[in-house]
Amino acid sequence: MRALIVGGGCRGLDLARALVAEGHAARCVSRSEDRRAAIEAAGGECWIGTPDVIGTLRYALENVTLLLWLLGTASGDEEKVAALHGSRLRMMLEKTTDTTVRGVIYEAAGPVGESLIESGVAEMELARETNQIPFALLRADPLGVRDHWLAEAQQAIGGLLAGPRRSAK
Repeated sequence: MRALIVGGGCRGLDLARALVAEGHAARCVSRSEDRRAAIEAAGGECWIGTPDVIGTLRYALENVTLLLWLLGTASGDEEKVAALHGSRLRMMLEKTTDTTVRGVIYEAAGPVGESLIESGVAEMELARETNQIPFALLRADPLGVRDHWLAEAQQAIGGLLAGPRRSAK
């Protein structure tokens, strides 16, 4: 399994380490070369791009099984942060159509605020209704106990990889 981790900072690197330790691959997005060494030290593959410009992430989806949109702690210009949970997220979800992506994990917690989180959840639901994209919500506080966040992220990954439960008839 290859995960594309967009955002997350240090907790994203913790997740990359955990995934690599389990035999998976982690592709981590960074806006600059400055983070390459830390990403590679965690066992991840560095991808230079930004969720502010979805075109820079388009080819990052190659051979990816799960997309992790970990932007609950995004900060900066209010309009740009709102776009990360609205129009930019929608564009990224559209790019996953007809790819190897089997699911998306959306960080639905953090200091960005409840209205932006609700907007992001609505985008996830729209993608599921429109293009049958499965998703999981990561509700653990990204600024809380990191082990709790990591455990919930790993549980969400496991759930999406397991796929929908089917009952025998």
